[in-house]
Amino acid sequence: MDFVKEWLDNQPVMVSLLKYLLWVVFVLGLIQFLRRLLKRNLPSSTTRYKSQKGIEVIGYFILIILTLSYFTGNIKDFTLAIGLLTAGITITLQELILSIAGSIYIFVVKVYKPGDRIEINNIKGDVIDVDSIYTTMMEIGEWVSSDNYSGRIVKLSNAFVFKGAIYNYSRDFPFIWDEFNIPVRYGSDIELAKKLVIDIAQDTLSDYVEQSKAKWKHVVDKYYIENAEVAPTLAITLTDNWINFNLRYIVDYKRRRGTKHLLNERIGKAVAGTNGKVELASTTLEIIRIPGTKPEDKTKS
Repeated sequence: MDFVKEWLDNQPVMVSLLKYLLWVVFVLGLIQFLRRLLKRNLPSSTTRYKSQKGIEVIGYFILIILTLSYFTGNIKDFTLAIGLLTAGITITLQELILSIAGSIYIFVVKVYKPGDRIEINNIKGDVIDVDSIYTTMMEIGEWVSSDNYSGRIVKLSNAFVFKGAIYNYSRDFPFIWDEFNIPVRYGSDIELAKKLVIDIAQDTLSDYVEQSKAKWKHVVDKYYIENAEVAPTLAITLTDNWINFNLRYIVDYKRRRGTKHLLNERIGKAVAGTNGKVELASTTLEIIRIPGTKPEDKTKS
């Protein structure tokens, strides 16, 4: 026994190494024990997976700290090593750190929330979830026309809130302005055409106009912005081919496609009911004259 004690006293490096290995074995064993314990007692597979990964990360971090504490000579070197480790982790995990900071920014500033329709990093969709790292969206557009779902669910890093513009279709003012052109043929009754278009627009959009007035007043009071016309407006332009009616109107951001369809349908029926007083124009080609041709007489030699 005295021999072993004497040998240990003469081998401080070996003793320190053995203590280090015992601590490593203990920590690794503790990690495995906790993983099995969580696996047996947590009902949800998602929670089990995340908890086990969390235990592994914490355990390996403890091993790193343990290793540094054993192989650095004093507390000054240990502090330096911790600083270098922290700097390395920060550089390596900067995207993750930015994502977590972005999630805090989203919740505190209320940039957007689940249910909002946004466009960020050239991706447009409805926000269906915001967690500590990702924003999950139901994508709109791409190969699908207008504001329809494509069917793809997109996960976007929250770090993007610091990297570019965020377009929110629903925060503060859940309406957007839309417009389309109506080509009216020259010779039509212009005053009748104007009345038809404006009357149909006012009747179809009356609910949106009334709802948007209070919302727009709130926006004007909150931000440095001038007042705007929310009622339907009509601008007329004379072109080489027809009289162009440009109808501009306000609509719920989720009803843009359906509203445009309804307006076009009602205006088309109203124009057809004028018995030719108002006619829609289209691009046509008019042949003024066909050059005369004279067949060659092959009997002449």
